[in-house]
Amino acid sequence: MKKILVINGPNLNLLGEREPGIYGDDTYETLCSKIMDKAENMEIKCEIFQSNHEGAIIDKLHSARLSCDGVVLNAGAFTHYSYAVRDAIAAIRIPVVEVHISNVFARDEFRKNSVIAPVCKGSISGFGLASYFMAMDALVNYNDEI
Repeated sequence: MKKILVINGPNLNLLGEREPGIYGDDTYETLCSKIMDKAENMEIKCEIFQSNHEGAIIDKLHSARLSCDGVVLNAGAFTHYSYAVRDAIAAIRIPVVEVHISNVFARDEFRKNSVIAPVCKGSISGFGLASYFMAMDALVNYNDEI
């Protein structure tokens, strides 16, 4: 059985409250429940982690290399400027898929740049919460190809 770690970065704990016109009305708890349901349906193990702190995310990426087959990462704003998160992804030998709930390319100019994308296996954005499910599917079903 595969194990996937889902990491959510800053402000994702405020889903449902923060800019619902962009991120939707679903709460963070709803997102987590849907991810766990998807994992159960896929017959995989899944752990979910959220932090507003860059170092905690880096530590979690480091530990994932020893216990997980892949990572789904919504790095939030760290996507656009955290070279430390980028270097942590590059340092581990498991695939990481970058996800975003909104279409970052249809938003502010600064959101169009991802410093983590070059070290991720792929990026999925703009499909709401389904972006996470697509990333999970990619890690489980296409890992040999990515």
